[in-house]
Amino acid sequence: MPAQPLEVTELSSGYGPTRVIEDMSFSVPAGSRLAVLGRNGMGKTSLLATLAGQTRRFGGAIRLGGRDIAKEPSAARALAGLGYVPQTRDVFPTLTVEENLLVGLKRRPKTAVEEAYAMFPRLKERRRNLGSQLSGGEQQMLSTARSILGQPSVLLLDEPLEGLAPVICEELMEAFSKLAQSGDMTIMLVEQRIQSALDFADHVIVLERGRIAWQGKPQALAADHAAVERLLGVGGLH
Repeated sequence: MPAQPLEVTELSSGYGPTRVIEDMSFSVPAGSRLAVLGRNGMGKTSLLATLAGQTRRFGGAIRLGGRDIAKEPSAARALAGLGYVPQTRDVFPTLTVEENLLVGLKRRPKTAVEEAYAMFPRLKERRRNLGSQLSGGEQQMLSTARSILGQPSVLLLDEPLEGLAPVICEELMEAFSKLAQSGDMTIMLVEQRIQSALDFADHVIVLERGRIAWQGKPQALAADHAAVERLLGVGGLH
């Protein structure tokens, strides 16, 4: 499935009666890379969960390739081309690596798992290990590869580098960059490693209390030291 554009219009969502995302609008062109930044508790994870259909929507539209999916359940959104790698990774602990990957194939042939092994050779080495026997970095690779095997046109990544060693972070970011450069996926990345996110993205939005407080090119944000300090809580980027 080729990359599709994602357009969000006046979106509000939350949990129960509580609103977390307020009147949010932005668009991600097909094949582009959007980084979503912000301090903890500002709504980044809730935004991705809303796009994936896992929160309560109070209003607004979510268009995937021009089709409004806002009222559709998570499974229908996945079939429409939305891939989601949550912060919790959600690896099946009692299944092997290969069994976890097979779950992500949907209607594709089993031989397609080789695509995951080509992207992350470490998974091939561990293909007979259970999900519970993997390190945090390996679980992140597995969760990401499982989603990618479904050939989503839009991929949502929620803090994929959290708690991982630098060498694993570099490996993952290299894989994400290759996916983006292929033009087959539109990618939204939520990440606390600000410089990694800016190096990856071609557009950035910064959230504050569930609203977009800044948006533009990553180079412009890096040069705006006042905005970086005010919205991200860091004094500067290197």
